[in-house]
Amino acid sequence: PANNALAETAYRKTETRIQLSVRTKLAQGILTSGHPTLKDSLWFGYTQQSYWQLFNGGISRPFRSTDHEPELVYAYPTDFSLPGGWRVRYTGLGVVHQSNGQALPLSRSWNRAYLMVGAEKDNVARIQARIWKRLPEGGSDDNPDISDRIGRAEVQGYWNLDKRNTVGATLRHSLRSADQGSMRLEWLRTLGKGAADGPINDLRLHLQLFSGYGDSLMDYNRRRTVLSVGLSLVDW
Repeated sequence: PANNALAETAYRKTETRIQLSVRTKLAQGILTSGHPTLKDSLWFGYTQQSYWQLFNGGISRPFRSTDHEPELVYAYPTDFSLPGGWRVRYTGLGVVHQSNGQALPLSRSWNRAYLMVGAEKDNVARIQARIWKRLPEGGSDDNPDISDRIGRAEVQGYWNLDKRNTVGATLRHSLRSADQGSMRLEWLRTLGKGAADGPINDLRLHLQLFSGYGDSLMDYNRRRTVLSVGLSLVDW
């Protein structure tokens, strides 16, 4: 009961999402000092997603929620061959905090530690897999079932169909119940043409379809299907 809103707000199903992601390298050569080619690295990253009721003039177009996600990531470079032309390019681990910065009854937050591995096939495709463990929180827990809903593992892949078109998929699973987790499908198309019909910048049309749990922290325990159309300014 302490985590349920006391009154209904007339939000609309159509809204605007704004995502900002930044990262910077803090250190390198931590365990590979002196190696001629391999350089491990420690990174800090931050992602913020805001859900803006832009089309809801009746309640003054508020921001419905904003999710904050700082993290530390350690990446170790590898070069291990797999069948089909794939190569494992890195392994690593990280710790991440995610919260919506609100007080009860709308507070949502959790902390995780994860292991990851990434592979690629030339410049055609790349895959990253992560598995994580939620870190225990002292005191009260605003969302004790969040791992069962959002998941405990993730596989993400992107394929470059040509110089201008990329498709991707992200699958998350709870590893316990078949009907938990989520699926995200994406298509990105570079806008504008450069020399030899290649891209002139990283501005992309971005089409995304999400189905499952965890589209936002506020709605982590509600299954949602969301279609998004927008622009991506930077390719990670």
